[in-house]
Amino acid sequence: MNRRSFIRSSIALYGALVFALTSFGQSRPPHPIQVLVSPDKPDWTYHTGEEATFTIRILKHQVPMEDVEVTYAVGPEKMKPVNQGTLKLKGGVATVKGKLTDPGFLRCEALITVDGADYRGLATAGYAPESIQPTQILPDDFWEFWDNAKAEAAKVPLDAKLTLVADRCTEKADVYQVDIQNYQTGSRIYGILAKPKTPGKYPAVLQVPGAGIRPYYGIVDLAERGIITLQIGIHGIPVIYETGLYNNLAAGALKNYQFFNLDDRDQYYYKRVYLGCVRAIDYLFSLPEFDGSNLAVWGGSQGGALSIVTAALDNRVTHLVSLYPALCDLTGYLHGRAGGWPHMFNDANAPFMAKEEKIKVSAYYDVVNFARSVKVPGFYTWGYNDETCPPTSFYSAYNQIQASKELYLMPETGHWTFPEQQTKVQEWLLKQLLK
Repeated sequence: MNRRSFIRSSIALYGALVFALTSFGQSRPPHPIQVLVSPDKPDWTYHTGEEATFTIRILKHQVPMEDVEVTYAVGPEKMKPVNQGTLKLKGGVATVKGKLTDPGFLRCEALITVDGADYRGLATAGYAPESIQPTQILPDDFWEFWDNAKAEAAKVPLDAKLTLVADRCTEKADVYQVDIQNYQTGSRIYGILAKPKTPGKYPAVLQVPGAGIRPYYGIVDLAERGIITLQIGIHGIPVIYETGLYNNLAAGALKNYQFFNLDDRDQYYYKRVYLGCVRAIDYLFSLPEFDGSNLAVWGGSQGGALSIVTAALDNRVTHLVSLYPALCDLTGYLHGRAGGWPHMFNDANAPFMAKEEKIKVSAYYDVVNFARSVKVPGFYTWGYNDETCPPTSFYSAYNQIQASKELYLMPETGHWTFPEQQTKVQEWLLKQLLK
């Protein structure tokens, strides 16, 4: 057995052991102390003006704790609480109430300290979420700006370069690092391309990344099932280095990149990012193996934003998948409610970010304004407990989308997904692309 076969066999064995342990073992709670907060409606969704009752339970070793004090806070998500205090649990439970009179999200947080350690739980009630409207404005020249930017970028040669990543190839798929020129001469974008080995014409998926700086490994399983996949980074650096390099960049030169040059719409960091997504589609259309018509874009968080943006910018996209998108309704904080990641105008950032020019530029990059122009079917999934990308913000964008859309709601999830959500995403993509 050669080294590569040995590694694959070891990974397969490890996966089988994990499957056996997780399939037949009891679910493992994250801590011996669990703080459970539950709304009184199974779907966590209320009409405006309707009172929500939150039940707080504290478990220790899966048994309710008696006669302990819990600190609670209730209020619109990311805003100052309107009701807070302490309660003593009776019979292992306590309840608090609250309501919203306008569409939005009401969050109840509970905190207990045991042996010097803090434990926290939360639940978020949605109030008429599909009636939430954005605070962000749509500039009169929004599409003039982006159409001109795309036209200028299209003049730059693709200059694509492929490097085989031999140790990631499988019997059914070849894997490469891709290096293509972005919207300006000398600017590059890198990604991992995986494509079926069998000759033929195939649909394609562009996976766009969440926030941060990291290496990428490609989506080989979909390539083995007959879909070309391109997983890109956005920072103009190769994506196959050791993680230490990316950690250094995240803590140094690229720290807080999401705020770079926000006072200049032509120099803001996300201009090269948004146009880089279009350039990645240019590259997929250049592949002789691509079928030339079926192309989905898929991502979560920052990637969820980029999925919506890319589908709006490029009419060659035929489907999109977006998980808890960032960069939505960025101005929410300026109107007394939660705004989207990166929270550039919240109380902490407002003293140096909430300037007239920055607010104006944000409108050209806000997902809300791209969502208005989405014309392709989409699959969306998220939860109400997201503290990174507040649901108030992404519903502001989602509600602007007039195209066919399917929402798979898991209300208790935060900025993460259950395996069931990932399964639904892949099933939806396979159904759309492998008809």
